[in-house]
Amino acid sequence: MHALAAAGYAVLAVVAWRAVSSHPEARAGAAERVGLALVLLVHGIAVQQGMLGDGDLRLGFALGVSAALWMGLVVFWGESLWIAIDGLRLWLMPIGAIATLLVLLFPDGRVIAHADSGWLRVHLAISLSAYAMITIAALHALLMASADRRLHELSTDAAVPASRTGQVLARLFDAMPPLLMLERLLFRLIWVGFVLLTLAVMTGIIISEALSGKPLPFDHKTVFTLLSWLTFGLLLLGRQVWGWRGRIALRWTLTGFALLLLAYTGSRFVLEVILHR
Repeated sequence: MHALAAAGYAVLAVVAWRAVSSHPEARAGAAERVGLALVLLVHGIAVQQGMLGDGDLRLGFALGVSAALWMGLVVFWGESLWIAIDGLRLWLMPIGAIATLLVLLFPDGRVIAHADSGWLRVHLAISLSAYAMITIAALHALLMASADRRLHELSTDAAVPASRTGQVLARLFDAMPPLLMLERLLFRLIWVGFVLLTLAVMTGIIISEALSGKPLPFDHKTVFTLLSWLTFGLLLLGRQVWGWRGRIALRWTLTGFALLLLAYTGSRFVLEVILHR
């Protein structure tokens, strides 16, 4: 199912690229939207089978990335029905294909202990949702940083003819929504991600207290998660109080994402892929 989802994302990427090649501002048609909905359905089934297919609750580096990207792409699909952000599909469809292929390359995961706990399942669902929102926000921030850099390059190198690679990048960036719209969407994603991350921390405290008697165990996952939560909280405070935006907001977003990545996905990558544990 993950291979089928990867193929679907690849086909959608080709379709989107062909549409934008003829018209940079072309929006996704009804057939393309339905196609993405079907691919998301297949991807969702693949994630469900990977996590719960053998009766246990299983999670690993690649499966966690796949689940987070799936949730994020569901949000993108819903947002694209109301906001003109179709140009982002040129970037997100290839990323979706890569995320689903990772599960084929690194299929190993570990069985989660105490999976029969209802609170634990709630905590994992909220945590994955938080990862998804913040991952999409980080990708969003990278695209905004690239678009901002390109605008500065165009203002200084306007007389220099573009190379073939430059022409390809020009089409990709021309298809993107305006930076102000992207910034509004970025902070919407961050707000949702911060709320979910707060709930993940709260449910994690309940689970830890019930299983070990310690509300906040002093381990790398707790430390990096709290640092990420604090980073996004300060970013949102800075936005409201001091009007942070632009490059300052992008730096804080990527810093918060890096800390959250170290909390689980990065450590699982080291353990599973590098140390084979």
